[in-house]
Amino acid sequence: MTLQPDKSRTTFSLTFKDTCMFGCAASAQVKTSRETKGEFLSVAMAFCVGLMSAMYLCGGVSGAHLNPAVSLSFCIIGRLSWKKLLPYSISQVLGAYLGSAVAFLLYYDAIMDYNQGKLTVTGPNETASIFVTYPSEYLSLQGSFLDQVIGTATLLLCILPLDEKRNNPAPAGLLPVIVAAVVLGISLSMSSNCGAAINPARDFGPRLFTLTAGWGTEVFTCYNYWFWVPLVAPTLGAIVGTCIYLVFIQWHLPDPEAEPDTRITDILETKPCGMKPVPMEKKGTEGFNRKASKEKEERL
Repeated sequence: MTLQPDKSRTTFSLTFKDTCMFGCAASAQVKTSRETKGEFLSVAMAFCVGLMSAMYLCGGVSGAHLNPAVSLSFCIIGRLSWKKLLPYSISQVLGAYLGSAVAFLLYYDAIMDYNQGKLTVTGPNETASIFVTYPSEYLSLQGSFLDQVIGTATLLLCILPLDEKRNNPAPAGLLPVIVAAVVLGISLSMSSNCGAAINPARDFGPRLFTLTAGWGTEVFTCYNYWFWVPLVAPTLGAIVGTCIYLVFIQWHLPDPEAEPDTRITDILETKPCGMKPVPMEKKGTEGFNRKASKEKEERL
């Protein structure tokens, strides 16, 4: 199906808005209630429900591309045109920005009450982490980078085989559910270090929003300009995961056209009662010869 670029970009923006709206709104609810109305699992599940909903919503229009790292992976393996990568990525960032804005408006009063009207990035009552990922205090730069590479590579290794017809493809209608379950598993097991962004748009879009909404430039300068890690590391992780999948899985899958299906031919060429099968070409020649001999005898 040929996509109209304007329509597909609009779809991306709206659907990824839903994903970030679910997740950021859940994060705001947990944070501002001081975990009396939810916990970490609530946030992880809300992001996954938003992801699943977005995939069902726009899967038939745009293929549900919600992650620039995944879009890059699909370009590498030939499932997506390279000329679509940039507009798709921009639309994904815009959708994440809009989703964060909606969550902010929804919980504006609670966010302002949480820290007496102050929007801070660090400190015991900071609220920037409602929207954006930040590293834990114990984590080194190398550790956070490796964390994002491994998380995103794991994501690609889990979702690339889902529609591979030469392997064991999942039913098309269950793809959003399975992808959401994969993301939930990564969130539950790889979030402690730095939030498991595994999506450059999911982090950069909300970070741009917090910059413009009042948190200031500190959202980019804090933790020694750490903001570039959720941008670069997931991109590299997507490349690593894709290469591992190609080298160890896809290149070893059987070719469906390598061996012709001979079952029908075998049935036609086999006589009943255990008689020796006669090649079809031979049977056809014998029938023709008998007919020609009979006609010759009648003429004589």
